[in-house]
Amino acid sequence: MKIWVDADACPAVIKEILFKAARRTGVSMTLVANHLMRIPPSPHIHFMLVAAGLDAADNEIVKKLDAGDLVITADIPLAAQVIEKGGHALNPRGELYTVDNIRERLSMRDFMDSLRASGIDTGGPAALNQSDRQAFANRLDQFLTRHV
Repeated sequence: MKIWVDADACPAVIKEILFKAARRTGVSMTLVANHLMRIPPSPHIHFMLVAAGLDAADNEIVKKLDAGDLVITADIPLAAQVIEKGGHALNPRGELYTVDNIRERLSMRDFMDSLRASGIDTGGPAALNQSDRQAFANRLDQFLTRHV
């Protein structure tokens, strides 16, 4: 099992939680992004630079993903592809996307996109708070306990 991180939009505090988890468990983790970023020195933490472009990181993650791998992403279409390929997807707020909930999330995302396209200001997600960080850390720990 490996952890893949859609790193372009992943909050720094979530990356720090992931770095600690990779070092603690020895699970291989790869951050995938279209710009350079610093990662701590560790044999378990890797970085993959992809070309700039829409969904370049997403496409690379899906290409490299094996069934059973975990992907950290807030990108719902990417999460759907991960689940379709037999992987697991966890968002930075601690929600595990599943076969049971991903279609609903995609429908809501598409609905919100159509509202924005028609000129309605839907706002954005709330800022990541301490409760979200704790929920993510807890869910990640539960996942790793079950799968490592």
